[in-house]
Amino acid sequence: MLRITSPFHGAVLNRHHGQAVAGGLRVAVHGVCPPHGSMTVNGAPAEVAGGTFAADATLTGFEPEIRAEYDGALGQLTHSVRVVWDRHSFPRYRVSLDDNVFFMRDIAAKRYASIFDCHYLALLRRMNREYGTKFTCNLYYEADDDFTLSDFPVEYRSEWEACADWLGLTFHARADKPDRPYAYAAPEQLLADYDLVAEEVRRFAGPRSWIPPTVIHWGLAPRDALPGLHERGVRVLSGYFSSGPSGRDVHYWLDEARCEYLSTHGRLIDWESGIAFSKVDLVINNTPLAEVPGALEAAAADPADAEIIDLLTHEQYFWDFYPHFIPDHPQRLEAALRWVAEHGYRPVFFHEGLMGAPT
Repeated sequence: MLRITSPFHGAVLNRHHGQAVAGGLRVAVHGVCPPHGSMTVNGAPAEVAGGTFAADATLTGFEPEIRAEYDGALGQLTHSVRVVWDRHSFPRYRVSLDDNVFFMRDIAAKRYASIFDCHYLALLRRMNREYGTKFTCNLYYEADDDFTLSDFPVEYRSEWEACADWLGLTFHARADKPDRPYAYAAPEQLLADYDLVAEEVRRFAGPRSWIPPTVIHWGLAPRDALPGLHERGVRVLSGYFSSGPSGRDVHYWLDEARCEYLSTHGRLIDWESGIAFSKVDLVINNTPLAEVPGALEAAAADPADAEIIDLLTHEQYFWDFYPHFIPDHPQRLEAALRWVAEHGYRPVFFHEGLMGAPT
């Protein structure tokens, strides 16, 4: 009967969502209410018409509350939402590389003089040098054959540590198959696989190279695993939150209302777990080279979703032995990175601060 409809509970708000004022961000607040009575929002009178209300509220602090109060024939009613004010926000992007294991196996088998003798890491280093890009490599523990991360040698540790400021290694899943491995898994299974990968990365690449993951394989994890992930440092999880014939997918089991919000607004805090969710703006391997700039232009054109560009692609498509190899995959990646660089977006890691911005 009384409900704030905007801002959304858990919304991440920045300069695009309101007006900067001294010490705060002024935002429009809308909702529904009983038709007769008086309304206030954060103590200030609200306009009431036809069962709806509207008011401005000035947000201060990192996690401000917006509180609506009704007083009338139905008595006293209250409803509140909590949001995040991204007060130090700036245009930024991140790159997540999913399904990584081939390059680890390649280096371990060939014992290169340098990890950057592997063509995949050579490409990432070139992109870092040209665009400053930071990459999050989401690792499998094992490949389809006998290789596991426990087989990776420690001899390259100093090289990993030297590039830890732009190349982070983290957990994705135990293996590529089965699909959606954690959709209905016990939390203990997911967390054990997580810890297994974390232990190996710290062994062969050093603690600075390990960063918290932002994508669990297939974007599905049991809700009761989220507290354990949060305890391990996970602060952001990215997915698609898209709707198809079978319903929502790659959505971490978020409810329909939050998935729908994410599909149009991009970021959201789940207060119960403390984890933020981010919509992937572009899956590079799914986007033809000529369409990459236009897809990014469309993402940046929406003020509600323009501040952060969440880029995702997959390692397999860089390898010519893979059945679905994409010959121009490096060019697609570079086209995306060139676009964000030319349009003033800065590279970040999502686990640092608030999705890469100071808090």
